[in-house]
Amino acid sequence: MNWSISLEPLISWPLLAVVLVPLALLALIGLWFRQRGAIFRFVALLALAAALFNPVFLNEEREPLKSVVALIVDRSQSQDIGDRTKQTDEALAGLQQRLGRFKQFDVRVVEAGKSQAAEERTETRLFGALEGAFRDVPPSRIGGAIMITDGEVHDAPAGSPDFNAPLHALITGNDHEKDRRIRFENAPRFGLVGKPLDMTYRVISTEKETGPVDVRVSVNGEQVAVEHATVGQAMPLQVTIPGAGRNIVELAIDREPGELTDTNNRAIALIDGIRENLRVLLVSGEPHAGERTWRNLLKSDASVDLVHFTILRPPEKQDGTPINELSLIAFPTRELFVEKIKDFDLIIFDRYQHRDVLPILYYDYISEYVEKGGALLIAAGPEYAGESSIARTPLMSALPAMPTGEVVDKAFYPRLTELGQRHPVTRGLDGSATEPPHWSRWFRTIGVQNPEGEVVMKGADNRPLLLLDRKGEGRVGMLLSDQGWLWARGFEGGGPHVQLYRRIAHWLMKEPELEEERLTADGRGMVLEIRRQTMADDPGSAQIITPSGKTLTVKLEKSEPGVFLGSVETSEIGLYQVANGDLTALAHVGPVNAPEFADVISTENRLKAPAEATGGSVRRLASSSVVGSDVTLPSVVPVRSAGDASGSDWIGLRTTNDSVLKAVSRVPLFGGFLGLGLLLLAMGSMWYREGR
Repeated sequence: MNWSISLEPLISWPLLAVVLVPLALLALIGLWFRQRGAIFRFVALLALAAALFNPVFLNEEREPLKSVVALIVDRSQSQDIGDRTKQTDEALAGLQQRLGRFKQFDVRVVEAGKSQAAEERTETRLFGALEGAFRDVPPSRIGGAIMITDGEVHDAPAGSPDFNAPLHALITGNDHEKDRRIRFENAPRFGLVGKPLDMTYRVISTEKETGPVDVRVSVNGEQVAVEHATVGQAMPLQVTIPGAGRNIVELAIDREPGELTDTNNRAIALIDGIRENLRVLLVSGEPHAGERTWRNLLKSDASVDLVHFTILRPPEKQDGTPINELSLIAFPTRELFVEKIKDFDLIIFDRYQHRDVLPILYYDYISEYVEKGGALLIAAGPEYAGESSIARTPLMSALPAMPTGEVVDKAFYPRLTELGQRHPVTRGLDGSATEPPHWSRWFRTIGVQNPEGEVVMKGADNRPLLLLDRKGEGRVGMLLSDQGWLWARGFEGGGPHVQLYRRIAHWLMKEPELEEERLTADGRGMVLEIRRQTMADDPGSAQIITPSGKTLTVKLEKSEPGVFLGSVETSEIGLYQVANGDLTALAHVGPVNAPEFADVISTENRLKAPAEATGGSVRRLASSSVVGSDVTLPSVVPVRSAGDASGSDWIGLRTTNDSVLKAVSRVPLFGGFLGLGLLLLAMGSMWYREGR
């Protein structure tokens, strides 16, 4: 019961002042001059004032509130090392039992580090979990917090935390733990394909050793070298980036006897390979309406260095113009097709015909260039069907189709074949999803026979329009129409000429993203995503090997023609191996070289300063350095705000004085007949004394 007095005046306070202040002054003057009956008048005034002020006795019925205690449990991956999980579970059960004996404590258990979000798995953030546990609790009701952790807390404040209650930390793990780890000191994010890339790394040991250690260097899952490093020293490393796109460089060291874990015996660097500017040789025949289409496209591509020649004056053309009046540049055939042909990533013949500009032997060099890994594109016009066609030269061995001599002048919409709907070069071309396609017509197709490779586009009367073929180690493309410039000029709305031409060129130059058969994997947070490009109807399932060696199978579902996707939620941070058929891929899931594994030795140091600043304590759960030793829990004691909160074998949690109001009882002191009687008695006494 809580008794108190409250004033509930019958009239407003200003009106009370207007009535009582003049009367009080008169009563006080009478007392000062000792007038007859002054005391009775003063008593009557007090009775009147008491009646107007209306004092009330209040009896409040209150229910005491509990102190809120947060039990923060570290469930990060570093807690899976050794006996830490067992120690954590035993400590949690023991503390819940002990705290359950005290009715004045409201215990909130928060498990931190189990979220699947990658940004939350990067570090162990227990103080963020502590803040969330007390977000709806007023400071006066916070009784304290107990953290069960290995001490590797990455958001611990350096000094006093913003926390006004005792903070206690119970450390899992054991004394004298041993561990060795490797990390990258300098790892650039980008590197040129085929060029050496300089990096540095360091091997670190808790034993302060300085001896040699072998470091295995792997690039995209294949071991490329074994380096000899000195523990504790920064070591140089040089690797060659094998391909464009994402590359994974991995360093690994062997596990030492007695080492705590080998999880951090690997270090990963993700490097995006960038190809140097691609060199393209464009040779155009006599000028035509679409001559500059290929030139403009290639010149606009920042990754392409273009060498362009147009044959304006073939050798047989004789018009009597003196040589010194001609402003033509001689075609450096030997330099281009003999001495420097290997320097080009792609050769394009745009409506080119054999007119003795190139010696017949040079076509053999071009065929050999393709067989050894070069790329050739034939943008065919009527010349390809004529007597001077380059198909009638030794280049024929590299061509995917021979001309029939027929030129079909007929309006048609270029359409994708069934293969073309799956092929990365033509899949999803803007405007291809409708019938007829949402692009303009073309008006000429060059007839060919016995096409090889893949026909991905068709023209008039379903004739082949775009052929893509492999010859030896190289690639050949053939566009059997010279009407692409209609799309570039916006005829009938134009068409996706930039998209199509660029894809053709980059497929010929072996751009990884345009490979027909390709398997890629990537980590999005803690989800492993798999993408399979294929020309097959069903690639089957993907097999996954996790960082711990477990095997998973993921079904790949069709996303669009030629593309199958799959994903799986993971709980492990590290390098995953994915396989489908003959293809393999690597993917790193979770944060790269996360602080969670940078240092896995259990420690009391990180939480000592914030705990002592709040009057709390830090102590180990295992009393011995022997692995598997029993957990020793301190006693839990309720303490007042000003008292000590820790001792040698106990921890204290603060109790609160807060309560919640349940009901209020009111007893007026000057109300009813009693108040009226007292007022009449006082007034009558004053009247009686004044009448004598």
